[in-house]
Amino acid sequence: MSRVCDVTGRRTRIGHQVKRRGLAKKDGGVGRRVTGRSKRTFKPNLQPVRVMTPEGAIVTLKLSTKVIKRGIISLKKGDKVVSFPLVKAVRGRNSAFSVAQKGGAQKGGAQKSGGGKAAAAKVGAKAATTTTKKG
Repeated sequence: MSRVCDVTGRRTRIGHQVKRRGLAKKDGGVGRRVTGRSKRTFKPNLQPVRVMTPEGAIVTLKLSTKVIKRGIISLKKGDKVVSFPLVKAVRGRNSAFSVAQKGGAQKGGAQKSGGGKAAAAKVGAKAATTTTKKG
């Protein structure tokens, strides 16, 4: 698997790690001197993202974090370049995603129940504190 962004083409680049000695002139020294250079690689921050295309297909792309922050994907389809917003495709049962897919609100969904795991954790924490006070 190559380490290349599917949108921007960012890839691993080669540079140098520079070793220096001495005190900077602004701090009263004679300046910093280079004592050695060793080769190193600069690797892009690529993340695998499941993206929903405008046609509704789900594609896994390797995207740089710059593209993820920008939120717009430009892919080449045939001889045209197609741009569309980044819509992440989630796995499993996600109520917000399924509502968006159906185009309406669900009856008795998890959002109306009022908390789910967080509410249960609070109740459990209160029960634990009350038992420690009594015992």
